[in-house]
Amino acid sequence: MFRPKRIEPKPGQESVWDYPRPPRLEPSSKRIQVVFNGVTIADSQRSQRVLETSHPPVYYIPPKDIKMEYLVATNQQSFCEWKGVARYYTIVVGDKQAVDVAWYYPDPTPAFASLKDYVAFYPSRMDACYVDGEQVTPQPGDFYGGWITSDIVGPFKGSAGSWRW
Repeated sequence: MFRPKRIEPKPGQESVWDYPRPPRLEPSSKRIQVVFNGVTIADSQRSQRVLETSHPPVYYIPPKDIKMEYLVATNQQSFCEWKGVARYYTIVVGDKQAVDVAWYYPDPTPAFASLKDYVAFYPSRMDACYVDGEQVTPQPGDFYGGWITSDIVGPFKGSAGSWRW
């Protein structure tokens, strides 16, 4: 199987190729912000991030730090072999909506129990997402929902030709 050449991280950077499989869950005190249609939907320093080989981190935000009145539960579901069954939200702010752009685990697997009801957002479908004030670049491919910042190096799964990594 083809495996891409790892980019060597510089001091203060992390390589996604050093992240584990199965993924690891860890708390983050970085300030995470999500903006949609001019409204800051989420603002937290109590998120958790999931780290998995070849993927930039996905940040999960506690509902207490989200303006939940803008999130509408949908019937959409997906399955993660590590975390379990995910449910989705559509975001509606004013006259603009984004369908199935946030997800959560109402009953996660025991290894990810602390993620229960925390919400992750696809950064590619928001106006902007920030980690400690830095606007993130969405993970390529719009499937996994990872958040790329200057302190994360790849290459990242999701780009063309990476499906079998």
